[in-house]
Amino acid sequence: MTSTAEKATLLQELHAAPELLLVVNVWDAITAKVVAETPGTKALATPSHGIAASRGYPDGEKIPRDEMIAEVALIVRTAGDLPVTADLEAGYGDPGGTITRAIEAGAVGANLEDQMKPLDEAVKAVEAAVAAAQSAGVDFVLNARTDAFIKVGDPEEALKEALTRGRAYLDAGASNFFVPGRLDEAQVTQLVEALGERKVNLIGIPGSIPLARAQELGVSRVSYGPWSQNVALTALAKLAEDVYAGGGLPADTRKLN
Repeated sequence: MTSTAEKATLLQELHAAPELLLVVNVWDAITAKVVAETPGTKALATPSHGIAASRGYPDGEKIPRDEMIAEVALIVRTAGDLPVTADLEAGYGDPGGTITRAIEAGAVGANLEDQMKPLDEAVKAVEAAVAAAQSAGVDFVLNARTDAFIKVGDPEEALKEALTRGRAYLDAGASNFFVPGRLDEAQVTQLVEALGERKVNLIGIPGSIPLARAQELGVSRVSYGPWSQNVALTALAKLAEDVYAGGGLPADTRKLN
């Protein structure tokens, strides 16, 4: 069994590699098993929204931290030797302690969102997370996230804010910078040029730039957040609709559990 420290090193290497790292988010043991066993999977990621929804909570740190960490630990056990990075929202009011708990659960990376808090406050959260990982002796992949493109209405202002925050978070010790939102090629190009190749992470959503182009531009990673869960829920809703209309299982259904 690969150790936590070895998984952390591997996850760092995957983020720095020339090949774009693709992670399909999973939210419980069975989704972790299915994705982990899919050829091509190199790492797993958890979505905070997806885990919260599966346990009956809305997004936004409404799920108790203990429940979130417990689900992360279950996914880590299911993942085996694959490294797991966890979405830990803004750290539940205790970013350092939350990262420590995540490492104890076997996670070797995490998203930490800024919620567009004042910059100095957001930087302190990154510093606390980095310090916690250093204390644990793990080369943890801290993916510092900004909500600039989600919460700032003007695209130019959002880009300016993202660039400022990206520099600050990377200077504070974050491994990578996560910029969720529907970014166009020009915006991605400016972020990568300013912050460095293999430092910017994106989310795959409808309308995102093609994966091949993201790799060419120097993006490090693309994850899918709650969208992987929405794909699964769409399939479930379609099944229910078809059954109620007199149909049945799709012909291409695979037995995966």
